[in-house]
Amino acid sequence: MQAEQTKVKKLLKTARGQIDGIIKMVEDDRYCIDISQQLMATEAILNKVNKEILSSHLKHCVAHASSTEEMNEKIDELISMLGKLMK
Repeated sequence: MQAEQTKVKKLLKTARGQIDGIIKMVEDDRYCIDISQQLMATEAILNKVNKEILSSHLKHCVAHASSTEEMNEKIDELISMLGKLMK
């Protein structure tokens, strides 16, 4: 995941900054809809990060599995994760 690490870290730091901003909005008793919009924006960033992580898993872990058994194990892990994401 080395190549994607810079992109993932940047996105996570952006999400962290947004969460800090959301906490301040709550403390300042800001308008609920504005808070909700910021929450949705943060969720979108986190979803993008998750997509990057899972993409990296496919490109590296699954593609470079040393045996069919290991590849099937990696694929099963991914299927399980996708099931959790789709709930």
